[in-house]
Amino acid sequence: MKAIQTGIPDLLIIEPRVFGDDRGFFYESFNRLKFAGLVGRDVDFVQDNHSRSVKGVLRGLHYQIQHPQAKLVRVVQGSVLDVAVDIRKSSPTFGRHVAVELSAENKRMFWMPEGFAHGFAVLSDTAEFLYKTTDYWFSEHERCLRWDDPALAIDWQLASPPALSIKDAQGKNLKDAELFD
Repeated sequence: MKAIQTGIPDLLIIEPRVFGDDRGFFYESFNRLKFAGLVGRDVDFVQDNHSRSVKGVLRGLHYQIQHPQAKLVRVVQGSVLDVAVDIRKSSPTFGRHVAVELSAENKRMFWMPEGFAHGFAVLSDTAEFLYKTTDYWFSEHERCLRWDDPALAIDWQLASPPALSIKDAQGKNLKDAELFD
């Protein structure tokens, strides 16, 4: 397992070591000790989530203002464009984002610590998305940034407007959102 740096130092692409042959493949998707060495701290994941979406669905950009969650995400079927936005006002990378393609084929994972809004757009016909979180989901603390906020200028790599939930369609622009200090 190795970490690949991104344009925002706290965000890491995690690439597992894959052992494959004509029978298939095997890889270790999580090892607490190795992961702590890569991210520089011991991480206690308390919840695993699994979603399935069809092409053109965009989920996000979500975060919890209280009970913030760090996330380790990956795709086990299909492909997505995964995006993390730095919403820590005191950060030198505040308002910037990193976008990475995650797929069943590349087997990459994306690590984002607390203080980031997260979302993804489905690029394949369908995609199954898994994520580990360091805190539980609390609907009353969940917030959402607009996926199309011009201040963020995210290229979601979609050919047409995305399919959104009502909650995601009502997301706030960065300048109007409740953020981290």
